[in-house]
Amino acid sequence: MNILVLGGGGREHALAWAIKQNPKCDRLIVAPGNAGIATLAECAAIDPCDTAAVLACVEENAIDFVVVGPEAPLAAGVADRLRAAGILTFGPSAEAARLEASKAFTKEICDACGAPTAGYARFTDLAAAKAYVTEQGAPIVVKADGLAAGKGVIVAMTLDEALAGLDEIFGGAFGDAGAEVVIEEFMEGEEASFFILSDGVNVLPVGTAQDHKRVGDGDTGPNTGGMGAYSPAPVLTPAIQADVMDQIVRPTVAEMARRGTPFQGVLYAGLMIKDGKARLVEYNVRFGDPECQVLMLRLGAQALDLLLACAEGRLDQVRAQWADDHALTVVMAANGYPGAYEKGTPIKGLDALPEDSFNMVFHAGTAARDGQIVATGGRVLNVTARGDTLAEAQARAYAMVDRIDWPQGFCRRDIGWRAL
Repeated sequence: MNILVLGGGGREHALAWAIKQNPKCDRLIVAPGNAGIATLAECAAIDPCDTAAVLACVEENAIDFVVVGPEAPLAAGVADRLRAAGILTFGPSAEAARLEASKAFTKEICDACGAPTAGYARFTDLAAAKAYVTEQGAPIVVKADGLAAGKGVIVAMTLDEALAGLDEIFGGAFGDAGAEVVIEEFMEGEEASFFILSDGVNVLPVGTAQDHKRVGDGDTGPNTGGMGAYSPAPVLTPAIQADVMDQIVRPTVAEMARRGTPFQGVLYAGLMIKDGKARLVEYNVRFGDPECQVLMLRLGAQALDLLLACAEGRLDQVRAQWADDHALTVVMAANGYPGAYEKGTPIKGLDALPEDSFNMVFHAGTAARDGQIVATGGRVLNVTARGDTLAEAQARAYAMVDRIDWPQGFCRRDIGWRAL
């Protein structure tokens, strides 16, 4: 098969790596890709949200299957246009992608199907939102309704933080995504990520993970896009997973189908677990980043078979085969992240690191310039390893981190500490 993956981050490097392991993959193109992806696939300088350019690439290269990585092209309807052109595509329609693109829409779905989630209220007026927050008190969670590149959520531990967050959102910090806010009760417990494939009718769990959102060791400092992750997530026991499937996932998929907008793709359920019960924090409609990296390292070549079964509507005929092992990824970020950081700094030592089914460095924000790899983003590398135990995976990952020569980068040194 000729396969096109849309995206250029660490998630897409991991997807491309897993797809490439499968003998069904004859040719692999990633658009736009990055310096790491370029070592295993062809890269095409295409904006994944530019539907015309994507369709032209598909036609010119006789693409059989398209995997959409990030949320932005899904929300923009790229998957719709591809399917309308008769191209087998993995990823939800723009209407179904509203489960991530609108937090208020997700709350509507949860209300309609009875899925347990946080209590909430919606506002398009700053004064009314401030009055509500003042009445409720802190801690409280303030969210921009739309897509804000993972940055539109303020977990306010004080009333002042909540009010400042409302000023920031309504003040235009997140553009159109902040035209409406969703204000939620603060849920206590342990967060975990549950990944489920849906073909619109059938659902198939494909893995659990936990990530570390805060920038500093011990889960301190500001929130980020994720500083590391590990899989499986011990807190998501088989019993809790079964409850989540019955009480949250299947009702959601059924409600989406009832509305005439069946969900096809990966449903990433962010969960809060307390006292053996799970509530939905939010849905994402694509693989998490960096959770995808640990899932793909563990799934390997079978990932392509599962994605194909999902796109072809035959999930009831396949199962995810998991090895009894663990994977852990450490994010290396540019100094200053998640604030201002320098771009274009050289990274050395990557060539000497192993690349196999137990050790991989997935590139998230890199480019090749003048014969060297340079950093182009905030989160730059995902140093990922598998082991028989989580401690072994952690030791392998940090051993690779210590061999990377990048003075302008940093990482947390405690990824996996909760489980360990």
